[in-house]
Amino acid sequence: MSSQDQQIMFVFPGQGSQYVGMGSDLIRDFPTAQRRYEQANDIVGYDLLKLCLEGPEEELKLTRHTQPALLAHSLVCLEIFRELTDHRVQPVLAAGHSLGEYCALVAAGALSFETALRLVQKRGECMGTYGDGEMLAFPLHLDTVRPLAEKHYCAIAACNLPDQTVVGGRGEDLDRLTEDAHAQFPRKRPTRLKTEGAFHTFYMIAAAQHYRPVLDAAAMTVPTLSVLSNYTGTHHDPDPAAIKTRLFFQLFHPVNWIGNLETAFHDGITTIVEFGGGLGSGPAPEDKRPNLESMIKKALRGSDYSVHYHAAINSQTLREAAEALRT
Repeated sequence: MSSQDQQIMFVFPGQGSQYVGMGSDLIRDFPTAQRRYEQANDIVGYDLLKLCLEGPEEELKLTRHTQPALLAHSLVCLEIFRELTDHRVQPVLAAGHSLGEYCALVAAGALSFETALRLVQKRGECMGTYGDGEMLAFPLHLDTVRPLAEKHYCAIAACNLPDQTVVGGRGEDLDRLTEDAHAQFPRKRPTRLKTEGAFHTFYMIAAAQHYRPVLDAAAMTVPTLSVLSNYTGTHHDPDPAAIKTRLFFQLFHPVNWIGNLETAFHDGITTIVEFGGGLGSGPAPEDKRPNLESMIKKALRGSDYSVHYHAAINSQTLREAAEALRT
């Protein structure tokens, strides 16, 4: 089946999928990557490329650096993919997890690379400076986790899957929540996430308030294709003013990623391509696995939907995805 016969969605990961060495293969193999990273350095005002390539990891993990780094890598992957496919692979839908929503808006033509990079740089600065708390991922349903979380002054931060819910709160509150949850569900062990704050909860309200003037002033146009909203779980209203309000609310409300996936499946999406980032302990880009693939495939289990998935997160997978889809 040719790409013209498919309903294609482009997706982009969020924080946690950054790694030292990210982009090294792209710089080596594609002149476009070098040019785009040089532009990114000028926009952010420091050597973002060197930080991505060499670290140190502790600096790259700071929210103020992670967000520009991951956005740049994801969009460089997108640009290379478009070159490899001669722009013949056209999506009908775009989505991203948290930070990745900004990449989706670039893919849809609503934001320029420069505007998106400036936005996420400020977003990361605000979240790192004015945010508070930590995060914890539970292998439990939202309805099970929510009352436990609220009992300990914690809040839902993301609904990734029916049985994967992320909670945010202060460290000591999360510790008490963990003890309480273990007593009730001893086989369901949560995972503490390495973040600078309880993202997408009330702990980010001050960050959102400081970020809003920059978001309000940003140049944004009507997207050329539909983009999914983390805040609502469904399609963005195409009006740029409405998109901005949803991005504002996204900062201190849960990421409804399972809602985004279910909307995409109901829309008849047949193919998903994921751009940027990578997970895994191996040091090289080719050692990494995609961030969102597992959630996408788990969401499909037991459903009536069938979707072809392609990673486009490094030189090797970019070439493989392009080869599979450009015919």
